Amino acid sequence: MSGKVYLVGSGPGGLGLLTRRAQDVIDRAEVVLYDQLPGEEILAALPETAEKIDCGKFGGRHTLEQAEIEALMVDRAQLGKRVVRLKGGDPFLFGRGGEEIETLHRAGIEVVMVPGVTSALAVPASVGIPVTHRKYASQVTILTGHEDPTKPAPALDWKLLAQSRGTIVILMGVANLPKIADALMRNGKPGSTPVAIIERGLRTDRRVTTGPLSRIGVLAHEHGVKPPAVIVIGDVVNLYDPTRPDLIPVELP
Repeated sequence: MSGKVYLVGSGPGGLGLLTRRAQDVIDRAEVVLYDQLPGEEILAALPETAEKIDCGKFGGRHTLEQAEIEALMVDRAQLGKRVVRLKGGDPFLFGRGGEEIETLHRAGIEVVMVPGVTSALAVPASVGIPVTHRKYASQVTILTGHEDPTKPAPALDWKLLAQSRGTIVILMGVANLPKIADALMRNGKPGSTPVAIIERGLRTDRRVTTGPLSRIGVLAHEHGVKPPAVIVIGDVVNLYDPTRPDLIPVELP
């Protein structure tokens, strides 16, 4: 008898922004295939009786390749298990959730989607940067900073992005940040455009690096910026005030 797979978003970090639906599904899991982005607090709370499989990916180093992860989900579900595929943020925003749905459907396995709070919105908000603002940005564009390398050509229209007056939010873009900044400026984005890099989401060791687009690649290198990080480009970054005491990172309740 076939089991069921739940594609679960854990939010941007900590139990505080894990949805009640996600928590309920996790608590009843028999198998959990987890990434690193959910963070230690959530991973420590996984049910003791569940089989736990580390599927973490660190830049170019993968614990398991995507095809292996999908094969494991299919295998455990075909054994009749209740399987949770646990991802950071939301599984359907650059989380390969769509690909996993396709694989499971082809195998005839029932899939339940449990969306999560995306880091693209929550992480900037946590440091006082709203991605939209009536004075500064009436639209927001969310990009992946790491496109599929097997594509015959990039899908991003840098000229269109450079001319946008809204906010640009980039996930998985730390390694390619100098190239991204250069592409935007070559297509007309002013080098003075403010940028913020927010490392480690809502964790207590969160760090924010700010600077103009023209220098943000150099600053990121000098400060040793590392993923996971959310990059925000646009005038809303000027609303960030590092002196505000309510922006000191704290563990979520």
